[in-house]
Amino acid sequence: MSITVGIVEDDPELRAAFSKLVTADGITLVGTYPSGEEALLGLKARTPDAVLMDINLPGMTGIECTRRLKQAAPGVHVVMLTTFDDSDKVFESLKAGASGYVLKRAPREEILSALREVCEGGAPMSGAIARKVVQYFRQHQAAPEVGTLTDREHAVLQALSEGQQYKEIAGSLAISINTVRKYIRSIYEKLHVNTRSEAVRKLGRV
Repeated sequence: MSITVGIVEDDPELRAAFSKLVTADGITLVGTYPSGEEALLGLKARTPDAVLMDINLPGMTGIECTRRLKQAAPGVHVVMLTTFDDSDKVFESLKAGASGYVLKRAPREEILSALREVCEGGAPMSGAIARKVVQYFRQHQAAPEVGTLTDREHAVLQALSEGQQYKEIAGSLAISINTVRKYIRSIYEKLHVNTRSEAVRKLGRV
């Protein structure tokens, strides 16, 4: 599968390192940007399939850049880069429209795998993030535009929140790992819809 990728990272050494890292068969780097502001301008000219986004950018944060980028180009897949497993910031990024995250120190193959997975319709989710999603949906059950999670989506989310791996979930529910990924992607989409609708409601009250 051939994909195009953009990189948003303020540290010049890391930006160069990630540029070399994503050079692989089937991946084309379309641009690198030191800030969210420059990324939004540059990515309008050529929107890539996926973006590696530093979560802690100076000025406009990676979370805000993700939100604006998804508004301008809903089809782009954003993978957040973080130096540590900060579940609060990662969860805020997912609410803003990101499709997953990887640690900056992750092995090269793990980062490449995350980029390919999101472009193939996947959406990586850890147990810590799944627990936050469970809590979030419980707090927003009354939002009509979210729709309810299906029984299978709820089962997958609950299993993830308990620390089960994709393979374990697939086995216990008698479904394929690809089907597990599809359910997780659907959960992300409902989270994104809920967040956008919530923002519109708040704006309407101002």
